[in-house]
Amino acid sequence: MTTRKKLEGNGLWESSRMMLPEHKESIIRRQLEEGRKVKPMLDAQEMELIEHALAESFYDHRTITLRLYDEYEEVERTGVVTIVLTHRREIKLTTGPGEWEWIRIDDILSAGVS
Repeated sequence: MTTRKKLEGNGLWESSRMMLPEHKESIIRRQLEEGRKVKPMLDAQEMELIEHALAESFYDHRTITLRLYDEYEEVERTGVVTIVLTHRREIKLTTGPGEWEWIRIDDILSAGVS
């Protein structure tokens, strides 16, 4: 009866006191891959809207909210665009006094100016 319980569900792994590092890494890697999101392709019109919102935040010092691509979770950043590096396709988003973040323009999924 004890042996049968160990083999039910995930009991074999859970009841094992020792697991090879390769097996543990493989299990963790598989769990991460299952939750991974594919980056959506934006059309030209959406990219134009994003670029317009970035320019409005930069020139008018207006607060912007960006929704960014991340493989595993929804990411939002809010701040004011203070630097635009067109050759690197990056912006510097100031999020608070003395706080900023460099963001790749290609990682922006949507932008809204408030």
